[in-house]
Amino acid sequence: MVAVTGPRQCGKSTLVRHLLGNKNLVYLDLERQSDLRKLDEAEWYLHSQKDKIICLDEIQRKPELFQLIRSLTDEWGRKGCFLVIGSASRDLLRQSSESLAGRITYKRLTPFLWSEIKT
Repeated sequence: MVAVTGPRQCGKSTLVRHLLGNKNLVYLDLERQSDLRKLDEAEWYLHSQKDKIICLDEIQRKPELFQLIRSLTDEWGRKGCFLVIGSASRDLLRQSSESLAGRITYKRLTPFLWSEIKT
């Protein structure tokens, strides 16, 4: 599992969408009510998408998913099933690291640095 973290509005979602394009991907934005409703029966829904990369954006809005993700990751036995995106709050990092120890890698995205901007 991969977690892309960073401050709000630094381009996390845009980067992920650009890199993954139209690959076999399910993208859920947890700030959208219709996407949240899909997770009312989270175990069933995620199981029905198991052959895809499941991207959960704004994961900090539903931290209880970390335990289910851990269980499904172990059950499915394949790498890269889940990609989560969220603001890098201490709570998010603590919750995910406790639930997903040994199963998650973090990639931190920062806003552009002045040295990266061509003038």
